[in-house]
Amino acid sequence: MTGVLLVGCGKMGGALLDGWRANKAADRFVVVEPAPGATERFAATSDVTVVAAISDIPADFAADAIVMAVKPQTMAEVAPPYAGRASSAVTLSIAAGTPISFFEQAFGEDAAIVRAMPNTPAAIGRGMSVLCANAATSGPQKALAETLMQAAGAVDWIDDEGLMDAVTALSGSGPAYVFHLIETMAAAGEALGLSPELAAKSALETVAGAGELARQAAEDPATLRQNVTSPGGTTAAALGVLMGEDGLGPLMARALTAARDRGRELAKG
Repeated sequence: MTGVLLVGCGKMGGALLDGWRANKAADRFVVVEPAPGATERFAATSDVTVVAAISDIPADFAADAIVMAVKPQTMAEVAPPYAGRASSAVTLSIAAGTPISFFEQAFGEDAAIVRAMPNTPAAIGRGMSVLCANAATSGPQKALAETLMQAAGAVDWIDDEGLMDAVTALSGSGPAYVFHLIETMAAAGEALGLSPELAAKSALETVAGAGELARQAAEDPATLRQNVTSPGGTTAAALGVLMGEDGLGPLMARALTAARDRGRELAKG
């Protein structure tokens, strides 16, 4: 039997637990969550045990994975008591900005640690998570961590943890860029005379539909863009602005660089 210990059951932790149960990613789950309202929906489930503190974890429970899903600012207080359990399990952290070295210091250098950077679409099973493991993590432990994060959507790996700030800038913060794109498209449509309701609906459905088409199509995004663009047509006129020297490409590059650099600053404290 595979056991998962989930520490923290907020929005992301709860979404992961829903996905694990739906996909039967493990046989037994123990959740440590002091706020009772966060775990009410699991009260009547046979495979989930909810406790308020580490001292309440059932004596017969052995965790194969410990998933740390608490806020980064509370990690220094929450994590250390789990050192004993971490010696025989892989610790999977989804706390932004908390490096692998933090857990190695808290649990010991021989502890298996996987750091993951998911994003908010994980709440609907359509997230993007990038994982990085330390040298103490075995192949089967990496496979378990990947299985657990696949409940939230797509998964990939990096070997260099230093790239995690770039991952955060692209996929971690990326949903906010898309939401802002929807906002700005709607505002531009309204400025052209569309009603606020029609502009908002058109922007939302266009972005959602184009994203799903890009996901399912055999062609890459550049080819899909070209397929939509008739020479000298309306789309070409708009792309002339968006693809100009001061257009979306340079703007997005500056935005992601700013996000990456801020991540590095936060990591230094």
